[in-house]
Amino acid sequence: TQMAEGLGVDPEMMGMTMPAIDSTTVAQGGEMGAVLSTLKDLDYGMLIIGFFIYFALGYLLYASFFAAIGSAVENEADTQQLILPVTMPLIIGLFIMLHTFQYPDSSLSFWASMIPFTSPMVMMARIAYGVPAWELALSIGLLIVTFLILTYISGKIYRIGILMYGKKATWKDLWKWMKIR
Repeated sequence: TQMAEGLGVDPEMMGMTMPAIDSTTVAQGGEMGAVLSTLKDLDYGMLIIGFFIYFALGYLLYASFFAAIGSAVENEADTQQLILPVTMPLIIGLFIMLHTFQYPDSSLSFWASMIPFTSPMVMMARIAYGVPAWELALSIGLLIVTFLILTYISGKIYRIGILMYGKKATWKDLWKWMKIR
């Protein structure tokens, strides 16, 4: 409407009248009012901090997985047999995250936000609805411990797997390499 007035055109003549949105309109107005009210009540600081923490820790967790697989194979074709078990928690976490948007306090959402392989996605969906501090601390702690353990295991696999040339690695081989001291 401001553009129409700036051009010297009467906005009402063009049918461009827009109702003003104020607090009474939001209080009265159904779905749009609910959306605006919800957006106003979000803790954006917690969302941003949670995003960076879970993004960094989730990245490190899955990077240690993929590093172990990358050190055990020679070419891309060999990775196909080893990659599925690593990507399945990501896919499952995505579906649980979608469930969490509707039912943030369900037991499935709670446990998936504690399990380190799905928590980077599911906990981010729960943070918007409010999560107790102890749940955040436990989830982040478990994620850090799991990352450290997987990094140690990936190092053991790397030490042996990088030297295996010409042999196609299997999960059984990776399991044996983890046990070697």
